[in-house]
Order: sequence, then C-alpha cells, then structure tokens
Amino acid sequence: MKIRESWMSRLFDIMNVTGMIVLIIVMVYPMVYVFSASISNHAMVASGQVLLWPKAVTLAAYERLVFNPDLWISYWNTIRYTVVHTALTLVATSAMAYPLGKKWLPGRRAILLMAAFTMLFSGGLIPTFLIVQKLGLLNSIWAIVLPTLISTWHLFIMRTFFEALPEELEDAGTIDGCGSFQVLLRIVLPLSLPVMATIGLFTAVGQWNAFFDALIYLNDRSMYPLQIMLRNILIAGTNVQGEGDLSHLETLKYAMIMIATLPILCVYPFIQKYFVQGTMIGGIKG
Repeated sequence: MKIRESWMSRLFDIMNVTGMIVLIIVMVYPMVYVFSASISNHAMVASGQVLLWPKAVTLAAYERLVFNPDLWISYWNTIRYTVVHTALTLVATSAMAYPLGKKWLPGRRAILLMAAFTMLFSGGLIPTFLIVQKLGLLNSIWAIVLPTLISTWHLFIMRTFFEALPEELEDAGTIDGCGSFQVLLRIVLPLSLPVMATIGLFTAVGQWNAFFDALIYLNDRSMYPLQIMLRNILIAGTNVQGEGDLSHLETLKYAMIMIATLPILCVYPFIQKYFVQGTMIGGIKG
C-alpha cells in the first residue's frame, strides 16, 4: 500500500532541491565566468561586457602564457613540491598515527596531549623562519615540505581510523610472524585507502594552492611555484613577459587562474570513490 507524503515532506523536498540548485549555481558560475573571460577579448573583459558567455573568442592570453618559459618552470616546481610533500606526509602521519592508536604504547596520553597542544599554540612565523634558516633549508624544496609535514588534525583522523580496524586482523598477522612494521605495511595500510586518499587529497590541494611559504623561504626565482606567478599577475599586476604593455593583463589573470586550477580539479574524480567508501565504513562502525 502506497503511503501518501505529507505536504510538509513535499515542502521540505522542494526547498531542499531548490537550495541545492542555488548552491550549484553559486559554485559553478565563478568557474564558467573565469573560463569565459580567459578566452574573450581583453577590452570587453575590462569593460565588464563579459558576464557569462565569452565574447570575441580569442586564445591570445593562453598563447602568451604557454610560450612563457617561467610558466613551465613554476609548473614543475609546484608538481614536485606537491608530490614530495604529499608522499612524505602520508608516510610520516601513518607512522605516527599507528602506534598512537594502540593502548599499550607507553606515554600515549602524554604524546596525544602534546600533539593537541600544537593545534592551539605555535611558535609563530619568526621562530619558524629562524629554525628553517639555521637548518640551512632556505631556497630548497625542504623549506616548503618539512615545516608543514604533519598536520595534527590529519594525525587524529588517521589515528581514529586505525583504532576502528579489527584487532583480529593484526593478531593474525602477528601469529604469522609479521612484526609491527610489516603489520602496518601489509595489513593496516591496504585497509586504510579511504583515509589515506582523503588526507592525501587535502594535503595535495593545500600544497598546490600554497604560496606564502614559498614567498618567505625562497629567494631564487627558479624555485618559485605556480602560485607565486599567479600572485604576481593577480595582485602585483606584473606582466608575465616583463614588458611594459599591460593591455592584456585582465585576460591573462583569468587564463592563469584556469591553468593553475584545472590540474588539481582533474584529480578529484579519481579520489571520489574513496570518499564514498570512507563514509560507508564510518556509518557501519559508528
């Protein structure tokens, strides 16, 4: 027998769908506008004639960027910073989170309290810079990677995930002769792909979009990541070719935003299934 929906339920569905449609429009419109502006005539963009669809389509802005060698140097720097930082973050965070998820670890509570302390208090920018300087890390990839290697928030998320895994699986591995490192590598990590992929994506997106650390620790222009180049165009108003003509600066801004944003957007569809799997596991065990 079919149950009739109440008018309140229908009203809720209508409001929910309407709200989601508005949210989608709010999120999609900026990307559509930026893409349209990047391939439109610079005069029309500067005068505000481009609102949604491109006008007088041209790829001049992309041509000027593609043939600029600084773009590819910055791209390579950003890629290697992101890959190295993400890989080392996953290794270091999992290596710290796994023992902290075990109640038999001596001093476990004290270590967790000290880790939580760093979420509320930090030394600040100047002490951090002095440490990086004294260690001789300035103008190197390690100045970008090491200071933010472990996020306390990600550490607690991964520790909680490890705690939720069945202990019987680890006991079976121990009986088969596996040590703690082998249990982590062969049993725990393969079962932890959802949380590893999630934290890896958050770390990669954060590093891909980061520019402040590079602005502080790097003086060599050949070490600059892509976001520094984007900042110079958007904020400083610097022409990418170093010329005095800034007539195409508006379209260059939008073209640079698209070039800097598109690669990291393409990564998400490959990680999405792990988000769904992680949500299902949390729902079942919660």
